[in-house]
Amino acid sequence: MNSEYKKKKLGLEHWQWISVLLMIYDAIAVNAAFYAALWLRYDCHFLDIPFFYLHAFSIMAPFYSVACFLVFKHFHLYNTIWRFAGLNELLLIFKATAVTFVIQVAGTCIIPLFLDAQEYMPRMPITYYVIGIILQFLAVAGIRFSFRVFLSVKKRNGSGGKAVKNVMLIGAGAAGQMILRDLNNTHAETDRICCIIDDNPNKWNRFMEGVPVAGGRNDIFSCVEKFGIDKIIFAIPSAPADQKREILNICSETECELKQVTVMYQQMGQVVNAASIKDVAIEDLLGRDTIKVDMEEVFRFISGQVILVTGGGGSIGSELCRQIAAHKPKTLIIFDIYENNAYDIQLELMERYPQLDLVTLIGSVRDSRRLDSVFEKYRPEIVFHAAAHKHVPLMEDSPCESIKNNVLGTYKTAYAAMMHGCARFVLISTDKAVNPTNVMGASKRLCEMVIQSFDRKIKAGETDKIRPLSIHAAKLSECSAPPQMELVALRFGNVLGSNGSVVPLFKKQIAKGGPVTVTHPDIIRYFMTVPEAVSLVLQAGTYAKGGEIFVFDMGQPVKIDTLARNLIKLSGLRPDIDIKIEYSGLRPGEKLYEEKLMSDEGLEKTANDLIFIGHPVDFDSDVFLERIDELAEAAYANREDIRELIMSLVPTYAPKNFDNKKEKEAVSC
Repeated sequence: MNSEYKKKKLGLEHWQWISVLLMIYDAIAVNAAFYAALWLRYDCHFLDIPFFYLHAFSIMAPFYSVACFLVFKHFHLYNTIWRFAGLNELLLIFKATAVTFVIQVAGTCIIPLFLDAQEYMPRMPITYYVIGIILQFLAVAGIRFSFRVFLSVKKRNGSGGKAVKNVMLIGAGAAGQMILRDLNNTHAETDRICCIIDDNPNKWNRFMEGVPVAGGRNDIFSCVEKFGIDKIIFAIPSAPADQKREILNICSETECELKQVTVMYQQMGQVVNAASIKDVAIEDLLGRDTIKVDMEEVFRFISGQVILVTGGGGSIGSELCRQIAAHKPKTLIIFDIYENNAYDIQLELMERYPQLDLVTLIGSVRDSRRLDSVFEKYRPEIVFHAAAHKHVPLMEDSPCESIKNNVLGTYKTAYAAMMHGCARFVLISTDKAVNPTNVMGASKRLCEMVIQSFDRKIKAGETDKIRPLSIHAAKLSECSAPPQMELVALRFGNVLGSNGSVVPLFKKQIAKGGPVTVTHPDIIRYFMTVPEAVSLVLQAGTYAKGGEIFVFDMGQPVKIDTLARNLIKLSGLRPDIDIKIEYSGLRPGEKLYEEKLMSDEGLEKTANDLIFIGHPVDFDSDVFLERIDELAEAAYANREDIRELIMSLVPTYAPKNFDNKKEKEAVSC
């Protein structure tokens, strides 16, 4: 260890050896430049140069060499990484050259006076200074920029057998220029930028960093064929959503790999580089703009509050925790039954928000006594209830578990919140609750009915009719004051990237080489991203007055078949050629389309143009609350006829093939 340290201490780093060689080169080059100036001044005839000029030059040379070394060192010309040299480095060389020019002129005029040798060292010709300083600048800059030129030539001529991709850059603006330069420096061995596309006609048939601007978006297909493009990089991070979507949809019709530039911000402003290049996400191709939420309103709602998120380790719950943590709550409580997910989001939030008062608890929303102890100790003021079983086919096979976790878990959580003075309770629901054909959707509709029943009874002052479930009749805490809690539900569609989403499944299938399985060629769904969904949840909480079901205008629904094909294209592959698409048939309980509202629900606008309030469907809350115990007993008894009981509580629930199944069971008996 000591010998290695001494060796490193006594030796020089690679860049230091390069600096030494540059010093030697400069000492020769700066003097050679002015010698060549004399030679050119006398028509390239050495014998015609007067001796006194040569004598003056030889006396000045050592002084000038030392002066150049000091000046160049001052301007960092010996410790710059010349591989990434650009305009700033060129300006440094220019400044250093200007200073040394003054030294050269002053030196050839002052030294003869100092030595009293004007007779033997007369003033040099003007051309000596002009030509000499030009040659010096070219020599000093040329050697330093030669490495960049070498890399560029190496890139254009191939990279030692490595596969080089031909790249099309979309966007000839500032971001495109930065990406182009950074790619030339950092990805020279793998990516060759062949052409640039920009919709501004003023830039067509011109060049940026030596790369032609070949046309606008209408020329994408022809340029892909002309230049043999393998990869397309969308480099307009500030483009409006509709423009970005239109261009990306054109690009997705090619067989090229698609990438996009995401903007990174630093303290001194916006920085775009090769690290900003990410995969084009499938949500970038969806037919709507990104949801805009008034985060100031959300901040006022959350700031200084004690907030509980059930299911806080899940895809929706964890994003809720991230956005809540960013808005300075008094305390954030993560409640989840799966310790690994809870631990992951706990570590993330502790690192990002070290000042956050964060509590992470393990427990189940099925456990009344655990919920009672949590609410008793921490007294949360706002509850976001995201804990739920959401997988449609699995819940078809385990209907009682769906009821236990979704319906009874919601009831118990809302009951504990009501008894401990919680101010607001927000349920995460789904569009599958509308006219459900599966147990999961029906269970979420029952959750909405629980919320509506609680809200009605609290407003009517009839909280005595809301009782703890007799199935878990252990004594719980009593209400210390009349409840004033407002309960609402937020209903939205499929969430891209969430646990159980089709997108991760499709990506895995594509990575394996296919096939990609789609249940039906005509199946359609509404989609949103996880951050969008969570932003809606937060803003719905600010609008809540109690009993509402918030719904979101998600634009036009998307065909799952189109979604799968776009994902294949984004991977640079061809649907049905490189990756096959197979239709497996609708899964148990699955519908071809989802609805956002039932026929009896009306819509009311909110301050956000994309968020609406669905007025609650009228039902008898007294009867519903009385039958909750019956539903709980059936679920915990794992009764086979649980679907019939659900149908009696949710009239709009119409499970597929239910009658046929009953007939088969009757025959078998």
